[in-house]
Amino acid sequence: MRRREFISLFFGATVMGPLARAQPTEKMRRIGVLMAHREDDPEFQEYLGAFRQGLKRLGWIEGTNYRLETRWGALDDAQVRQRSAKELLSVNPDIILTQNTPPTASMLQETRTVPVVFVIVADPVGSGFVKSLSRPGGNATGFTIMEPTTSGMARTAQRRCAANQASRLSVQSENGTLCQLLSWSI
Repeated sequence: MRRREFISLFFGATVMGPLARAQPTEKMRRIGVLMAHREDDPEFQEYLGAFRQGLKRLGWIEGTNYRLETRWGALDDAQVRQRSAKELLSVNPDIILTQNTPPTASMLQETRTVPVVFVIVADPVGSGFVKSLSRPGGNATGFTIMEPTTSGMARTAQRRCAANQASRLSVQSENGTLCQLLSWSI
């Protein structure tokens, strides 16, 4: 090794080493999850596993840059739902994922500031969680598996398009208003 290379390497290690250690570490994000079913339900354990896997594919590593706080069994017991919602908020989550209508309602009774993403909610507009599907407003947004104004024929069209791997589908109800816009990954 030549002297000049040695001095450059030595200088780089001496100066850059402490600078690299002095860089602020990435903030540990907290994700709260309020599940509707019991913790021992294998189907919903699988859903939570898929959520973790999706985060991992996006570069989120549990224990490194995020921590998952999960509460279970919040479907049938209003007291459990409210207690679980308060517990999740006490850990100061950056975002909360709720599953099903009753847990979402309980969470939104407790907070209107922490972002809430809901899944498997039948009628988020009618339940008062969002102003509209296209512009939810407030701190809640999410995914619905049903749209009350969608007719049986429109649901059939959705299924056909999904089976053909459509990338986008727009469905209009009988009164001509846009009632649902779904996207599928191909």
